[in-house]
This record gives sequence, C-alpha cells and structure tokens, in this order.
Amino acid sequence: MPNAGSSRTGRKQRGSRWPVLLGLLALCYAVAALGGLASTDAGDTYNALDRPAWAPPGWLFGPVWTVLYGTIAVAAWLVLRNPHGPTRTAMTWWSVQLLLNLAWTPLFFTAGEYGLAFLDICLLLAALLTTMVLFARHCGTAALLLVPYVLWVTFASALNLAIWLSHT
Repeated sequence: MPNAGSSRTGRKQRGSRWPVLLGLLALCYAVAALGGLASTDAGDTYNALDRPAWAPPGWLFGPVWTVLYGTIAVAAWLVLRNPHGPTRTAMTWWSVQLLLNLAWTPLFFTAGEYGLAFLDICLLLAALLTTMVLFARHCGTAALLLVPYVLWVTFASALNLAIWLSHT
C-alpha cells in the first residue's frame, strides 16, 4: 500500500508544476509585450532603416519571437522540473538574458541607439550562451531548446551591427 500512496504523491507533485510553466510563459510573453509597447512604431522604423539585402522582412519578427519566447519559458521550466543540484545560478543567468532581451527593443527602436543596442545584444548573446551551458548541467533538452534562440540572436546581432555601421 505505501507504493500506491507515493505514486499518487508523485503524480500530484508533477501536476503541481504546470502553474510554474504557466508563470514562466506569462513572464516571457510579458517581456514581449513590454518590448512591443516600447516600440509601437517598430515596423515603420525598421522599414525606414538602411538595411542589408539579407535583412528579413519586418513581418517575420513577430512569429519568430512568439515561438522563441515559448521555448525560453519551456527550457526554464524543464530545468526547474528536473533539477540536478541547485538551480539558482542557472535561473539567475536565464533572468539576466531575459532582461537584456527586454532592454534591446527600446534601445534600438525607441532611442535609435544602434551602437548601445549592439552592445546589449552582444551581452545578451554571452548571457544566453552561459544560460545554455548551465541549463545543460540540469537538462540537455532545456539547453537544446535554446539553440534556435541563440541562432536568431546571433543573426540579429549581425543585422544590428550592419544597421549601426550603415548609420555611422
């Protein structure tokens, strides 16, 4: 009989982790919403920029970021769900990359500070790579979920640099 009780307890503990996922998703999409508020005219600004020929169309950013913010949240949830040791350092770096992500949009679109935005996105990339390494210690899947994010941020860094250089 003790096994039946512990099975129920295990199920209850697993089920109680869904609110954590919902909270992480809410946090990530709140960052997206704040970025959107900081750049209500981002589409017009982006279209007016002197962009390289390889720059994607403006409409692509919304769908890409919608997916990426979801994977950012799920990656953190997987680490918190199956920790292998303390998660404080990994989650601190996850929070740092999210804050740097949040800072980029107003720097680039609202302030037009392409050089500071480039510095921010380079710091974001470093924080993101650190997060991936730390996440890999807890859950390889969590680190792999961040690969598309790191690839997009790397591409966005190159685009940011090209725009900055064309405006100096």
